Amino acid sequence: MRTVVSIVLSVGVFAAPVAAETENWPQFRGAQVDGLAEGATLPESWSPTENVVWKVDVPGWGWSSPVVWGDKIFLTAAVGEHEREQIVIGGYPGGRTKPTDVHRFMIYCLDFQTGKVVWEREAHRGVPPEERHPRNSYANATPICDGERLYAYIENIGLFCYDLDGKPLWEQRWGSYPMRGGWGPGASPVIEGDRLFLVNDNEKESFMLALDKKSGKEIWRVPREEKSNWSTPYVWRNARTEIVTIGTNRIRSYDVDGKLLWELADTSGLVSQTPVAKNGLLYVGAGYHYGPLYAVRPGAAGDISLKSGETSNSHIAWSLPRASSIHPCYLISGERLFVCYDAGLLACFNAKTGETIFPRKRLDTGGGRFYASPWAYNGKIFMLNEDGTTWVVDDGPEFNVVRKNVLGDPAWATPAIARGSLIVRTYSGLYRFQRKSAE
Repeated sequence: MRTVVSIVLSVGVFAAPVAAETENWPQFRGAQVDGLAEGATLPESWSPTENVVWKVDVPGWGWSSPVVWGDKIFLTAAVGEHEREQIVIGGYPGGRTKPTDVHRFMIYCLDFQTGKVVWEREAHRGVPPEERHPRNSYANATPICDGERLYAYIENIGLFCYDLDGKPLWEQRWGSYPMRGGWGPGASPVIEGDRLFLVNDNEKESFMLALDKKSGKEIWRVPREEKSNWSTPYVWRNARTEIVTIGTNRIRSYDVDGKLLWELADTSGLVSQTPVAKNGLLYVGAGYHYGPLYAVRPGAAGDISLKSGETSNSHIAWSLPRASSIHPCYLISGERLFVCYDAGLLACFNAKTGETIFPRKRLDTGGGRFYASPWAYNGKIFMLNEDGTTWVVDDGPEFNVVRKNVLGDPAWATPAIARGSLIVRTYSGLYRFQRKSAE
């Protein structure tokens, strides 16, 4: 069985973590699903040799994000004989492939300090059941950890649960479903209380379900009138708890028992970004070719869609007709709402009013697009594009590019941030970056 080969780069003595820093990064975009972090040793600049604690080569392929709990980093990957050589980086190739070789669908646990493998588990072995676009992987969904268990969604196979020492606890499998363009499922599971929620919007039989996170038993399942979509649901905790989903037809919110609370039409579909709540509002949109962006108030009920000519109503505080992104999630810092557009643009709006702080500004990407979601710490916004270059921008009302951090290694996965370190997944492996000393 293959293991991860560690390449440790010595770059000096790193400062010890401080109490105020972000300790764990348990799911996609962190504990609050907002991309915000803190830590005195978090790096603002990096390269293949600068501020590198370690880099490891992860066998196989995947665009899922790493998650962190304590001294453990968790990652999923699909290992096939020809998997990497069949990946196309850059451009817009057409077609799709249907591998005939057996793949191993893996969960890796790495040591935070060294990057070495603590354990690895093969969740499933077999020929992938569905076709794959040349740019896609068979490991897109980010796992989630609740401090006691790790839950990994293996697309078109099922959900697998382990304790943090790698002991299998349960698995729940279901049939495979074709996806538009061979792009494969992309939504990650989320947790609220003792329930785990998952959305599977596909070309055949879309649904949302809730499982008991301790046993894996299905609690409920509701059908969805949707086609292929890749948006991870969002747990919105206000006076009540809502599970907010984005579809090609409608944005919908459910209670924890699967009852529809409200819905919103006029989405433009083909979305993989996730909503986020701040300032007492929910920010949600559907952004194919700059779709609408909405700020929704708590307590909504029924159909809250705007009428022709409206930009707000009793449930929608404000909306912008052409402001949403397709892939990167929104980032909200204080009253500033940053939107990174996949084509290499950045805009900033007032999160409370929707007023423009600065309009879309183009980043000099040379054509490289953005699929990872932005993150922020220490007064800076970071945006990683598919070429492995991160644009560092001031977290303020003026558009100011501070620097570019170039890895020269393709990247789609959104990084993880924990214990004063930035953890970045690229085509060739996994980096842990940390500033040498607090300045």
